Amino acid sequence: MDSAAIDQFEAGRGRLASLAYRLLGSAADAEDAVQDTFLRWQAADRERVEVPEAWLTKVLTNLCLDRLRSAQARHERAAGAWLPEPLLEGDPMLGPADTFEQRESVSLAVLTLMERLSPVERAAYVLREAFSYPHAEIAGILDITESASQQHVHRARRRVTAERRGGDEVDTASARRIVEEFLAAATSGRTERLVALLTADATAVSDGAGLARRLLRYNTRERVASYVRAGFKPTPAKRRLAGGSPAIHIALVNGSPAVLAVIEDRIVGAVAFEMSDGKVASLCGIAAADRLTRLNQAWRQHEPEAPVINAW
Repeated sequence: MDSAAIDQFEAGRGRLASLAYRLLGSAADAEDAVQDTFLRWQAADRERVEVPEAWLTKVLTNLCLDRLRSAQARHERAAGAWLPEPLLEGDPMLGPADTFEQRESVSLAVLTLMERLSPVERAAYVLREAFSYPHAEIAGILDITESASQQHVHRARRRVTAERRGGDEVDTASARRIVEEFLAAATSGRTERLVALLTADATAVSDGAGLARRLLRYNTRERVASYVRAGFKPTPAKRRLAGGSPAIHIALVNGSPAVLAVIEDRIVGAVAFEMSDGKVASLCGIAAADRLTRLNQAWRQHEPEAPVINAW
């Protein structure tokens, strides 16, 4: 392959990776899909490709759809133990963040909700909401009619909106203040303080520190408060499981405020928050090591603020 063709691909690599991440919810799978797209580009009769960006987008999208439809993916995701891979603020794979729709489409809450969409609905929704593709182009990418594209996006948007908890835009200072107050309540031993900081319809989901076979879900604010209180209570067993006594940091993950448990520059757990009207509307807890790989890579290159708790 000549250098011009390589340069052409590399110029769009970031956009392709961001698209693949939104479609697959996994940074590792997204990187594999981008590499497979490069191999297709390498083998293609490029002189017959009129618009390289459109060609690459179509190839990548369909590779991602193949992965979503595969027997292995269906088994893993249907097993109820799947959560998206969190990314630290500034990770280029998060992609475009100029509009509210773009920022929302990469939140952990929306990535989790998109699991309930069909692969084609998910692709149409992401192409429209995150990348502002017109329906005519989405139709060409997905080999459907323009009318079908409109219907897929409408259904996807309706389902995501109906099941969404929180998602308000909160400035960094306000978000940090709410999380700090929440942490203080979580470590105080007073569950009623936690309940007061949660919306009436608050929810939480957790991978059970990577040990549970299915996701753990909590659907009332009293249950969420009990889960948080128990989760943030330090015990010798938890410290043994984590490999030490972690420092607790506040950071932005997928555009949302998050609490990170860190031991010697290694993140061992993350809890992301979604806000609504100044309260916590939903939480997503991830501690499975294979879901924290890229987050840890970014963290080691990051200069974090001082921890809010030095040793938990």
